[in-house]
Amino acid sequence: MALYEIETTAHIMISWAESEQQAREQAQEHYPEEDVLRIRKRPRDSWVISKRLLGLEGNINPCDTARECLARASGDKVHAIRLYMIDTGADLHEAQRAIEANMSLGW
Repeated sequence: MALYEIETTAHIMISWAESEQQAREQAQEHYPEEDVLRIRKRPRDSWVISKRLLGLEGNINPCDTARECLARASGDKVHAIRLYMIDTGADLHEAQRAIEANMSLGW
C-alpha cells in the first residue's frame, strides 16, 4: 500500500490505498458532496507537518495545550481559541493557528 494525499474542495486527506483509483474512491465515500481536485502519491510512508511552517513555535507545547482547550470546549473552535488565549496569553492569530492546526491533526 502507498500513502496518498487527496485534496477535495474542502479537505486534504492522507490515506493508505492500493492505487490512485482506490484513494479517489475513499475520498468519494467519505465526502461524496466534494470534488476531488488532486491526488498525489507520497514519496515515503509517513506524513510530516512542520510546526515551524504553521507558526507554532515557543516555550509551550501548543499541541498539548491546544488539544486540552479543544477537549474542554467539546470541539467548539471559537470557544477553544478563547480558552487557548486565556491559558497561554497568545494573541488571536497565534491561538487560531494553534487550534486549527490541531483540529486538522484530528485532536
